[in-house]
Amino acid sequence: MRDTVSGNRTDVRAASAQAEPDNRAHMLAVYGSFALIAAIVFGTLSYHPF
Repeated sequence: MRDTVSGNRTDVRAASAQAEPDNRAHMLAVYGSFALIAAIVFGTLSYHPF
C-alpha cells in the first residue's frame, strides 16, 4: 500500500513541475500586458499636442 501511495505522490509532483513553466509564461504574459497598457496610458498623458 505504501508503494502505491508514494508512487502517486511522485506522479503528482512531476505533473506540477511540468505545469510550472506554463504558469510562469502565463504570469509573464499577464504582467507584460499590464506594463504595456501602463506605458501607453502614461505616454499619452505626458503627450501635449497643443
